[in-house]
Amino acid sequence: MIYPEAEPVQLTRVQLQRFKQFASSSVELNPGLSIVAGGNNAGKSSFLQALAVWEFCKIATVAQKGSSSLLDGMTSSQGFGLGDDEFSPINVPSLKHLWSNLKTQKTDEDHDGYTLLIACEWTDGGTAHRLAFSLALANDRLFIKVAETTLTEGDRAPVLAYLPPFAGISAREERTFGAVRRRRIGEGLAGAVLRNLLLDMRDENTAERKRLRGEKTKIADPDLRALRASDPWEVLQQTLREVFSAEVAIADFDEEYHTYIQANVVKGTVDGYLLTRHPGYNARDLMVEGSGFLQWLSVYTLATSRSVDILLFDEPDAHLHASLQAQLVDRLRLLAERFGKQVLLATHSSEILRATDPTDILEVRQGGKFRYLKGEEQKVGLVVGIGSTYAPRIERVRDTKKVFFYEGKTDLSVLRELGGICGFPLPTSIAHWQTNEQHKERKVLWRALDDEFGGVEAFSLRDRDDDPIATVDTDLEDKRMPSVHGFETRKWRRRYIESYLVHPAALARASGKSEEEIRSILQDEFALAIGENFRDSVVPTTLCDIHAKYILDRLGVSAVKVAKAFKPDEVCEDVKTLLRHLGDFAAA
Repeated sequence: MIYPEAEPVQLTRVQLQRFKQFASSSVELNPGLSIVAGGNNAGKSSFLQALAVWEFCKIATVAQKGSSSLLDGMTSSQGFGLGDDEFSPINVPSLKHLWSNLKTQKTDEDHDGYTLLIACEWTDGGTAHRLAFSLALANDRLFIKVAETTLTEGDRAPVLAYLPPFAGISAREERTFGAVRRRRIGEGLAGAVLRNLLLDMRDENTAERKRLRGEKTKIADPDLRALRASDPWEVLQQTLREVFSAEVAIADFDEEYHTYIQANVVKGTVDGYLLTRHPGYNARDLMVEGSGFLQWLSVYTLATSRSVDILLFDEPDAHLHASLQAQLVDRLRLLAERFGKQVLLATHSSEILRATDPTDILEVRQGGKFRYLKGEEQKVGLVVGIGSTYAPRIERVRDTKKVFFYEGKTDLSVLRELGGICGFPLPTSIAHWQTNEQHKERKVLWRALDDEFGGVEAFSLRDRDDDPIATVDTDLEDKRMPSVHGFETRKWRRRYIESYLVHPAALARASGKSEEEIRSILQDEFALAIGENFRDSVVPTTLCDIHAKYILDRLGVSAVKVAKAFKPDEVCEDVKTLLRHLGDFAAA
């Protein structure tokens, strides 16, 4: 089967008590990608490790007491004990190092002796859930207990995967499964199971290709396109082609005859999905590749796994050149949006922080405090605090000499999705700058950037909101603020970008409702009748003035999810016009 998109399950809140630096802390998490940053010893790695321990407790509880032990009504049951040699999620000198200030002793508040708590909350299908584990240490044995749970039969808990800082790759790798893999990853030896993960992905891809081909000589084009977009092995290989001009070749593994997994790297020239090996090039074992390539490979292998909901990366940029660090984050962001994953990435990299919107940065502060940044000034303070200075976001402008001003936080993601669908991809070779300011204020900023760096050009896109439709020209130029040399102005003909998403068929696919039900809601609740002219540039005023955000909220779907559901012939001409202009701007 072509793999359908599963409803994403992402953490909304994490609570920690007496775990390492976090005596008593709580943090609310954003969906998608979060860059976790802070000063040395603030607790970035410890936060990710706490989540890795939570995942281990979940797995160990099911293994020891069965899946029903996670369900509501089971918290009164006794916990279970493990030896320190069975604890595998993270590498610690001794189990007491899990506790704040190494104090594992019972207090008056801990009537049952369980002194450490890790709780995760998430929403699945509109229902909020909480699962908390309490831990105790006695005679070098770790005791784990379900402290709180709201799960009932049929509920799904998120699956977390933790990747510590990369520590190289083993020379030989035997076939392993389950606990052995978790232990090696927890010990910082993700490179010791990398070939296993790649072999699993390759074998699943091979089986799916065989199924899709059936009795035919080749896979049908629509099936092949869908496979390339959704299959982890396909996504991984194409990424390696685009970034490194390379592919991974995995030899077949027969457990009766083979002891070690063979994985080689092939390099050549790339044309689309085809890599042609360099003349005379001999494939080389993974081990001889550079640490940057191996770090990227390990991160992406885990990130594309279909079985994982939340990805925890601890300094995955450590061995990457600065130019690859920003690429890695951009591609992880796309993966998060594409597959509905949540990514928490801890870093010290100024390159990554510089390229990240402040609202995507989760700062960990001394004393176990968390906050998402609100503005660039906070980002400056953060980066200075970790020992680096730079002008955030401005560096990207200096490098590219082109800046795209846009309004809404999700606008960029929507444009990216629609551009990929209709064949006008959103340019990546320019600086992206979100701002709610008017063209006038943006023009002042552009002149300042141009004065500073010279030769800077700007493309400014605004929502029309309540401005008259007559203020928008045929090519979407803003008549109230015409373009000048170096500064192009554009304005949506419809109220805002979400107004181009109110297509009944796309809304039906995104929401899971029938198209008839969607049309009924639009007609009865919003007095809208959407016809075949929806994709036209010039449409009745009622379509231009749609308060689409209210409609999306009513249907419980995000703008990005709806954009993903569009077909090429459903994308409005205005959107294509805008993307064409933006492409010309980037290429000039």
